[in-house]
Amino acid sequence: MLSLKARALSYLARREYSRTELRRKLVPYADAEDPEALDRMLDSLEQERWLSTERFAESVVNRRASRMGTTRIVNELKQHQVDAETVAALTEQLRGTELARARVVWQKKFGELATTPEARAKQMRFLASRGFSRTVISKIVRGADEFSDDS
Repeated sequence: MLSLKARALSYLARREYSRTELRRKLVPYADAEDPEALDRMLDSLEQERWLSTERFAESVVNRRASRMGTTRIVNELKQHQVDAETVAALTEQLRGTELARARVVWQKKFGELATTPEARAKQMRFLASRGFSRTVISKIVRGADEFSDDS
């Protein structure tokens, strides 16, 4: 039977976790007699740098940025209770590349400008569902200067 710390390290060896997510995974294995033991162990993992909110946030951004918009990524970070400063810094970084990322996603899915209002609406809904901002969506769907680089 694995200790709580061994189980946590096993999870962390596979990928980065937020503290909240790792805690949720470990609760079923925690000692019912000592409920604070889990939090002490998580504190210890953070002090030893095995568990890092910053690394987790960066990993989410790296995994999602090529397919998702800023809004969707930020919402995922907030869902995992990543601190506001980290989210704000990453939001700025993501906003700077959002138009280019949305262009790539749009190009892969559609490849050509919509000719009918229905097709344009479909493209806009698709990009919105991916979490891209309205400004970026309208620039892409209307083909702003055939993709000039002025955000």
